[in-house]
Amino acid sequence: MTETLPRAQSPAAPPAPGTRLRAAARRHGPVLALFGALKLAGFCSFMYLLSSAGDYRTKDPRFGGGAHAWDVLATWDGWWYQQIALHGYDPRLVHIPGATGLITLEGNSAAFFPLYPALIRMAMAVTGLGSYGAGLLVSVLASFAAALGVYAVAERFGGRRGGLAAAGLWAVWPGSGVEWAVYSDSLYVALAAWTCYAVMTRRWLTAGVLCFAAGLNRPTAAALIAGLGVAALLALRRREEDTLRPLLAAALAPLGLLGYLLWAGNRMGDLTGYFKLQSGAWAHSFDYGKQTLDVLTSVPVGKFDYLFAYPFADVIAVGVILLACALLPLLLRLRPPAVLVVYTVLTLALVLGSQQIVANISRYLLPCFPLFLPLAVAMRRLSLPVQCTLFGMAALASGSYAGYALFELGVP
Repeated sequence: MTETLPRAQSPAAPPAPGTRLRAAARRHGPVLALFGALKLAGFCSFMYLLSSAGDYRTKDPRFGGGAHAWDVLATWDGWWYQQIALHGYDPRLVHIPGATGLITLEGNSAAFFPLYPALIRMAMAVTGLGSYGAGLLVSVLASFAAALGVYAVAERFGGRRGGLAAAGLWAVWPGSGVEWAVYSDSLYVALAAWTCYAVMTRRWLTAGVLCFAAGLNRPTAAALIAGLGVAALLALRRREEDTLRPLLAAALAPLGLLGYLLWAGNRMGDLTGYFKLQSGAWAHSFDYGKQTLDVLTSVPVGKFDYLFAYPFADVIAVGVILLACALLPLLLRLRPPAVLVVYTVLTLALVLGSQQIVANISRYLLPCFPLFLPLAVAMRRLSLPVQCTLFGMAALASGSYAGYALFELGVP
C-alpha cells in the first residue's frame, strides 16, 4: 500500500485592497466618528459663546479679536504661525531700548518651531487655501491622527472600549480648544502618541523618525526624546532587539530639536539665542516651579496678585494641575512601558517647572495623554448610554472651559 504524500500548499494570497479598507474602516471608523462628533459639539459650543459675548469684535485681530467669531482661532500664536508660513523666519535678538523689566527683547518668529508652518505652506500650495484655512486643515487632520494614536496606545491597556474612551477624553480634555485652531498642539500630540506606540510595538526606526519630526514641532519634545532613549537602552539591556535599530532610533530622535535650536542660534549670532528669546521676549523660562507654586498657593485663597494673572482661566489651570498630579500615581499602577512613564513625568516637570502664563497650562498639558489611561480603563466598565451622556455633557461644556476660557479670558 503506497502512502499518499501531502500536497504542497500554495502561500496565502494577500488580502485584496477592498478587504483591507473595510477592515480599517471597522477598526478605526468608530474612533474617528466618536472623536469627530465630540469635537464638533465642543466647537459649536465655543463658537456660540464667542458670538453671544461678542467681545472679539473689540479686540485686536492678533490678540483674540476679528471680524467673525471663527477668526479668533487664528489669533495669538496662530498669527505667528501664519506669518512664518507666508514670509519665513526672521531670527534676531532685538533689544527694546531702555527696557529693564521682564520683557527686554522684541518677540520674533524664531520662538515658533518650523514643522507646523511648513505643513501650512504645503497645504496652501496643494489646496489653494489661504494661511488661515490651510492652518486649520492641518490642525483638524492632525487632531484625528492624534485620536487614532491615543486610541492605539490605550487599547493595549483597556481593550477596544478603553481605547475609545481615551480618544473621547482627548476630544474634551481641558485645553482641547486649540485642537481645532491654527496651533501646533494637535500635530505634536499625533507625533508623540504614534512615537510611543511605535516604541511599544518595537518599530524602532518609525519611532525615531516620528520623534525627529516632533522635535521640529515643539521644544517639549525633549521629554519624548528622553522616553525613547530610555526605552532603547532598556531594550538593549534586556537583549530584546538587535543592537542597531534601537541605537539608530535613539540617535535620530534628538536631531530635529537640536538642529532647529542650533540653526536659530546661528542666525541670531548666539547658540543659546532661542532660550534668550523665550526669556526676554515672552518671560518664559525654567524656574524650578516657583511660578506654579505661587499660583497654587494664591488661587485657592482668592488672591490674583502673581505674575500674569487671568483669574477665571487660572482657576481652571489649577484644577488641571491637581488632576494631573492625582492621575499620575494611577497611571503608574498600570505599570506602563518606560517610554510612557518617562515621557509623561518629564513633560509634567517641564511644564510645571517653568515660569509662564499659568492659564496656558491646560493647553501645555494636552501632550500628557498617557494620563488618560487610568480614566479610560475605568470608563470601559460603564454602559454605552452612560458613556455617551458623560462625553456629550463634557463636549458641550468644553466650549467654555477648553475654548472660551483659553482664547478670550486668558492667553492660549
